[in-house]
Amino acid sequence: MKKLIKAIEKMKPFFDAVARNIYLKSIKDGFISCMPIVIFSSIFLLVAYVPNIFGFHWPANIEIILMKPYNYSMGILAVAVSATTAKHFTDSLNRNMPENNQINSLSTMVCTIICFLMLSADSIKDGFANGYMGSKGLLTAFLTAFVVGGIYRFCISRDITIKMPEQVPPNLSQTFKDIIPFGLAIIVIWVFDLLFRTYVGINFAEGVITFFQPVFQAADGYIGLAIIYGAMSLFWFVGVHGPSIVEPAISAALVLNLTTNMEAYHAGQHATKILTLGAQHFAVTFGGTGATLVITLMFAFMAKSKELRAVGRASSIPVLFNVNEPFLFGAPIVLNPVFFVPFIFAPIANIWLLKIFVDYLGMDGFIYDLPWTTPGPIGVLLGLGLRLLPVLYLVAIIVADFIIYYPFFKVYDNEKLQEEAENHLNDIEKEEEEIKVDGNVLKSKRILVLCAGGGTSGLLANALDKAAKEQNIPLITAAGSYGAHMDIMKDYDLVILAPQVASYYEDLKKDTDRLGIKSVACEGKQYISLTRNPEEALKFVFGIMEEK
Repeated sequence: MKKLIKAIEKMKPFFDAVARNIYLKSIKDGFISCMPIVIFSSIFLLVAYVPNIFGFHWPANIEIILMKPYNYSMGILAVAVSATTAKHFTDSLNRNMPENNQINSLSTMVCTIICFLMLSADSIKDGFANGYMGSKGLLTAFLTAFVVGGIYRFCISRDITIKMPEQVPPNLSQTFKDIIPFGLAIIVIWVFDLLFRTYVGINFAEGVITFFQPVFQAADGYIGLAIIYGAMSLFWFVGVHGPSIVEPAISAALVLNLTTNMEAYHAGQHATKILTLGAQHFAVTFGGTGATLVITLMFAFMAKSKELRAVGRASSIPVLFNVNEPFLFGAPIVLNPVFFVPFIFAPIANIWLLKIFVDYLGMDGFIYDLPWTTPGPIGVLLGLGLRLLPVLYLVAIIVADFIIYYPFFKVYDNEKLQEEAENHLNDIEKEEEEIKVDGNVLKSKRILVLCAGGGTSGLLANALDKAAKEQNIPLITAAGSYGAHMDIMKDYDLVILAPQVASYYEDLKKDTDRLGIKSVACEGKQYISLTRNPEEALKFVFGIMEEK
């Protein structure tokens, strides 16, 4: 097993490179930017239809009123995603463009929306489409953003633009600079759209869905689900944020299937789709990737080892809310040969059990999605519709995860007990050089901590804030998600990357060097230690800010 782990670890640079691929990253960041739409609309679905479970139905006119925010948010999800993907793709392209010859991200956003609308209209005469503005149009939204961004890069990098005299104001000069790439992108998409409709007979968005439908169906099977979520867990096991690599490839299916389930459920039909946002957020990642809620509680309440018990109890609350980095790096689980098998297989078992309940017991798949930080058990019950079968399913995955993890937990607990017995006489911590924090160095400094979703980064930001207040240092701290930081980063003096997004440090440093601010990436154990020790976290930041 250790040889296998070492072989996988050697592939980490490759995994990091995949995670940093600008196309995958743009899809992920563009999709995450629009997650408030999915969550916001789900709230109205819950209000409108959860009462049906208890026999209460809103009057038709009230139901229409309740569903209006859903229709005008989820109904144009793909339009919004086309713009946000274009924005993030443009930011990635600009990283390798000269500082004095950057692509205008606002222009690419507007151009992408126009091009997407052309490709998604039900017919040339209809104008705005009804069917492909929402989840069905996501694949087209991604592709359109990449085509538009590519055309802009081709024109801007080769100075195929209209140049104005120096006396012309910069904002007006930028407008003329964008005319050629803007017009060329629209003409290319317009011609392509005409040819596609002429020879295929349908709009491009419909054609994309039709083409990928077999892939979506295969992904919804037992083998497809195992490959998807086994890969996601494998990447996480070596310390690379798995969803960053896997999710872009399935993001369209996740939302489309959730919408399909919801529509089937409200039509009185069986909601059969398994690969959905709700299933990924709460069934597969029951406590975070690796389905770590149950094993964390085992550490907290069943471990004989003092170290494991302390790690489990300190991590239980974050893991309950699906923030499991304190546990992954604190135990550690990442790159720990003992937990390789259960870490990979527990999420697969959870999604397979969901499919069994749906296929053989008649339970509906996930029809609602909630914020990913919703506690796993609550997310499962609400997402599946508050019925008896979801309760049984929840019990089933808890039992399954316990059975899968228990033998490996016992092995690791015994190992730690033996270590603690051997080191009992030498259990004296090494004294570190005392660092005295100079409040003047940190006064009014602004620190931004970034992780994948904003949860893990909040742990360190809160620790820094607590220590600064205790020492009366006016330090400003904030937490955010990598990908949503580009527009606010310039307002900070230091950007810290959590270990789950440390693979992006090379790209981040290009951005921070350009802005003249400092940046650093944390290792797993180091980061978790800092989140649990506010004073040490403050010393860590002080050491970086003091460097010349």
